[in-house]
Amino acid sequence: MTDNAAVATRLFTSESVTEGHPDKICDAISDAILDALLEKDPASRVAVETLVTTGQVHVVGEVRTEAYVEIPALVRDTLKSIGFTSSEVGFDGNTCGVNIAIGEQSQEIGAGVDNSTEARAHDEDYDAENDTAGAGDQGLMFGYASNETAEYMPLPIALAHRLSRRLTQVRKESIVDHLRPDGKTQVTFAYTDDNEPSHLDTVVISTQHDAEVDSAWLEGPLRSEVLEWVIKDAGLEKYYTEDTTLLVNPSGSFILGGPMGDAGLTGRKIIVDTYGGMARHGGGAFSGKDPSKVDRSAAYAMRWVAKNIVAAGLADRAEVQVAYAIGRAKPVGLYVETFGTAKEGLSDANIQAAVNQVFDLRPAAIIRELDLLRPIYAQTAAYGHFGRTDVELPWEQLNRVEALRAAAGL
Repeated sequence: MTDNAAVATRLFTSESVTEGHPDKICDAISDAILDALLEKDPASRVAVETLVTTGQVHVVGEVRTEAYVEIPALVRDTLKSIGFTSSEVGFDGNTCGVNIAIGEQSQEIGAGVDNSTEARAHDEDYDAENDTAGAGDQGLMFGYASNETAEYMPLPIALAHRLSRRLTQVRKESIVDHLRPDGKTQVTFAYTDDNEPSHLDTVVISTQHDAEVDSAWLEGPLRSEVLEWVIKDAGLEKYYTEDTTLLVNPSGSFILGGPMGDAGLTGRKIIVDTYGGMARHGGGAFSGKDPSKVDRSAAYAMRWVAKNIVAAGLADRAEVQVAYAIGRAKPVGLYVETFGTAKEGLSDANIQAAVNQVFDLRPAAIIRELDLLRPIYAQTAAYGHFGRTDVELPWEQLNRVEALRAAAGL
């Protein structure tokens, strides 16, 4: 145990879930539909929600597009790719019922996005390229970054996602036998009074499994092939001590899983999708929404902003909030919080001024700068939207570091 472990008394916890979790099944279906539509028609407006329960999938929402997609086939392919190929494992993508109830996007919402408040007013400072598109809804979005990890993410959620990804990998590659698709991980880290991670206190791995094995049998291979494999792969050995507790299926058996065990719904894992509770959340979900919905695109932009702030050395931690009014292009609010970690000589107000100078947070500018009208969203449906080490995402790029430093006078 490290010296810090003895004095660290604050315990912070984050969780992740696998792609076979019922809510994540729904996110995957919604984003698969979004990607299929954007691939054929990048101007598609999409707001698709999915619900799964025993033997049934219901897809509802509003869409405006010139594309045609065979949605039932897409639903079944998504389910089978996750591993739901028989009722024995909790769902059968081949035979389940699929109900589609998708209507047209509201003309009033569409008009506000296509023809913003600024476009209608046509003031002398009107910028046709960036002011024409209004925000798809009102709302507030947060972005966050810290220097706790190389990916600028809080350590608890970063490790929880790595564990969930590995849990799926060992199932699909038969590294550990008798696993089924549904699963969850949870990570508890001890923190010092200086807000530094001290040691890994507790890890929970809950995984669906075949009836012929029990949780006691699973503990050995899950410790070696999931927990210890990830700890070594991520270079986190200094946090893993002899006192770290591993709990495998602490409720007992976990045979019944997937939609047969719990109903699932798009957008119910918004803390898993973001920062694991370490940062505030505006409340809007991501999956199934095209980038005209600022719930998604602006949250991505704020991660981009926060990550570049920390990478530029302006602060060790940064949380940024932006807010919009429906139909208006320009944000109605911007707020920067660095939790007392700003570089000496800089205030949060200084950093906010630099952000205003370097980043254009109007929806059209965000979509253009991050190239969001592409089929890139299905890969975000599980294992987090931020700090990913397994896929490249445009909002993770560090391409504003020097501009921020210059704007801040560094």
